[in-house]
Amino acid sequence: MDMPPPPVAIPQAVVETHHGIEVVDPYRHLEDMADPSVQAWVRCQADHAAAVLAGIPGRDQLRSQIDQIASRASPAVGAIERLADGRLVCFKQPPDANVAIVFMRDPAGHEHVIVDPATLPRPAAGGHVAVGFFRVSPDGSRLLYGVAASGSEEETLRVRELATGRDLEFTADRLETVYANPSWLPDSRSFTFSRRRALEPGTPPDATYRFTQAFLCTLGTNGEPDRATFVFGHGAAGSPSMEPMDFPAVIVPSGSAWVIGQVTHGDEADISLWTMPRADLGKPTATWRPVCTKKDLVTDFAVIGDTIYLVTAKDAPRFRVIRTTLSNPDLATAETIVPAGESVVSGVAAAADALYVGVTHGPSRGILRVPYDRPQDATTIAMPADEPSASIAAADATMTGILVRGGSWIRTGRVHAFNPATATLTDTSLVPVGPFDAPEGLMATEVLVESHDGVRVPLSIIHRADLRRDGSNPTILSGYGAYGHSTPMQFTTTNLAWLKRGGIMAVAHVRGGGTFGKAWHHAGRKVTKPNTWKDFLACAEYLVREGYTSSAHLAARGGSAGGILIGRAITERPDLFVAANIAVGCTDMMRFEMSRNGPPNVPEFGSRADPDEFRGLLAMSTLHHVFDGTPYPAVLFTHGINDPRVEPWQSFKAAARFQAATTSGRPVLLRIDHEAGHGIGSTRSQRHAEIADVQAFILWQCGDPEFQPDHASNETVSEALLKP
Repeated sequence: MDMPPPPVAIPQAVVETHHGIEVVDPYRHLEDMADPSVQAWVRCQADHAAAVLAGIPGRDQLRSQIDQIASRASPAVGAIERLADGRLVCFKQPPDANVAIVFMRDPAGHEHVIVDPATLPRPAAGGHVAVGFFRVSPDGSRLLYGVAASGSEEETLRVRELATGRDLEFTADRLETVYANPSWLPDSRSFTFSRRRALEPGTPPDATYRFTQAFLCTLGTNGEPDRATFVFGHGAAGSPSMEPMDFPAVIVPSGSAWVIGQVTHGDEADISLWTMPRADLGKPTATWRPVCTKKDLVTDFAVIGDTIYLVTAKDAPRFRVIRTTLSNPDLATAETIVPAGESVVSGVAAAADALYVGVTHGPSRGILRVPYDRPQDATTIAMPADEPSASIAAADATMTGILVRGGSWIRTGRVHAFNPATATLTDTSLVPVGPFDAPEGLMATEVLVESHDGVRVPLSIIHRADLRRDGSNPTILSGYGAYGHSTPMQFTTTNLAWLKRGGIMAVAHVRGGGTFGKAWHHAGRKVTKPNTWKDFLACAEYLVREGYTSSAHLAARGGSAGGILIGRAITERPDLFVAANIAVGCTDMMRFEMSRNGPPNVPEFGSRADPDEFRGLLAMSTLHHVFDGTPYPAVLFTHGINDPRVEPWQSFKAAARFQAATTSGRPVLLRIDHEAGHGIGSTRSQRHAEIADVQAFILWQCGDPEFQPDHASNETVSEALLKP
C-alpha cells in the first residue's frame, strides 16, 4: 500500500542496571501520556493506522458481512441471576443494541428492560457508558448496578427501585470507584461493596490499588444511604491485617446465617477466607475468624447453611473439593467430597438439592451433581450432542437445580434449566437460535501437540468441513496462557465471515493457563514463562507441518497477558508468522510493575526486586527482544486509551521499537480507540470495527487477492457468506 510511513519516535535511551544486568529502554519518554509531544505522536500514529486500515480493499465489505451476520444472530446473554418467584435477571445484548442491557424475564417468558445504558447520562467529555455488574435484592425490589464510562472500568454504584425504575439519590463520592463485588443482605435494604481508596494528587500510579476497603451500607426509610461502615480490610475494626495489594470483599451467601470475608491477593488465583455470623456484621465488637489462608491453595468456595465447600490444590495438582463448617472451620479435619482425579475441578456452586462442581477435560468442560448427604453418588450432567461443553450459569443455595450454559466451537451455546428430579435439561430459550448460531459445514478438531520439552499441548482447530490441507488457508492462531485461565469452548458469530471464506481459527491451550490444573498454570508463569510461547510455537509448527496453513498464511493473535505470548513468539520465530495482532498487550515487562495494575500482578509475573524473577521478567519482555535488522511479521497493535489494566504506553513503546527495527517491509500499525479501555464495556460497533480491521489486516498480509491494494473492491456483500 503506497502511503507515507508512520511518524518516527526518536529514541531517548534510559539505561538501568538490575542485579548486574544493564537494561536499555529506548522509549521511556512515551510513558508520559500527558506530554503534548507524546500525545501528538500517538495521534499521528493512530491517524496513520486508521488510514491504512480503511484503505485495505475488502475491509468495508468484511465489516458489512460481520454486521449483517451479527444482526441476525441470537442476543448475547450473560450474568444470569434467579429469583425465588421464577424470574430471571440477566445481561442481554440484542442485535440492535450497542451495549448490554439489563433485562428481567418472568416465568411466562415475558421480558422487560431494567437498565438501558443508552438512557443514562453520558460523560461530559463524550463517549458512552456501560453497566459492568448488577445484583438483584433477595425480595426482587431493588437492583445494585455499576456504571463506567468509555471502557474505563471506573464503576459508580447505583441502586434502582425496580417498581418505579428510579435510581436512589446517592452521595456520589461515597460510591465511586467501586470494586465489582457487591452483595445484598436478606433484608434487601443493606448491602456490602468494596471500593478503592481516594488518592491524593501526585500519588504514584503503582499505589492506585493499595488497601482496598469493604463497606456495609444500609438504606434509610426513604431509600437514601443511612450509613456506610468500614467492615473488612486493613484498619477495619476486628479485621485481620492485610497486605497493600490484598483486595477484600464481603460475600453474603444466600440462605446462610454467616458472611464470608474474601481476600484476593492481587491477581493470585489462591484466596483467603474469613467468616463471622451475619448478625455481627458492622458491630464494633465483630471479629473475623479464619477459614483458609493463601497457603491452603483455595481458589473457589460455596456455602450451604453452616457448611462451606472449598476447591483446593493442596495435595491435588488438578484440585479437589473439601468441606468444613463455618461455626468451627478446620481444614486439617476437612472431609474430601470430590477427590483429585484426571479431570480438573474448576469451580463449585451450591443449590438447595446438591453441590454442583465444574470440571474440565482439556478444552471441554462438564458439571458434576454431588448430593450433600451422599457425595460418592456424584453424577455428570449429560449435555446435548451438539454442545459438548457445559458450565454453571446460575445457582442459588435456596433454589433447586441450576442453569447450565452449553458450549461448542461451532454453534452458539444455549442456556438450559437442569431438573435434578428427572436429570433432564430444558432449553430456557434465553438464547433463541438465530440463522447464524448453528451454521452448517463447520467442524472442530482437537489434537495434542508435542512441545519443545515433550509435554503435549492441546490445540483446537476450527474450520470448514471441506477444508483442503494444502497450506494455503489464512489462519489465526490465538493463545493466552496466564493466571490459570482456560479458554472456554465458545462459538462467536463475528468470526463466521472469516470461517466461511476458508479461514481457520485455532486456539493453543498453552502452559500458564489452567487446562490441566495448578501445575499447568505454574509451568508458564514467572521464571517458567518461556514454556508459554514455546508451546504456542509448537502449535504453530504443527499447523504448518500438517498442511492446515503455511508461514505465509499464519497470523498470531492474543491480548492483555496474551500479549506476552504473541510478542515473544514473533520475536523468537519471526519467520514462522506473516502477521500478528497484539491487543491491549503486556509488552514491556520491565516497567509493568511500575504501572497502576502492576503490583497486583507480581504473583503472576514476578518482581524486579528478586534476582531470579527479574531475569524471568526480562525473558518475557517483548520490547527487550526486538533486534535491529530483523525481518519481522506485520504487526497490528490495538489499544483503548482508557485502559486501566494495561497502560496504553505498553503498545506505544512496542510499536515504536518494531517500526525502527524491522526490515521485512511489512507494516507495523498502532490502532488507538479513544473511547475504549481494555475491551470491557466496549460497544458492539467498536468490537465489530476492530474485528474487521484485524481480519482485513491479516488477509492483506496473507495475500488474499480481494484485500490487495491493486484489487478493484466490490462493495456488494457476497450472498454466499450471508447464508447460514
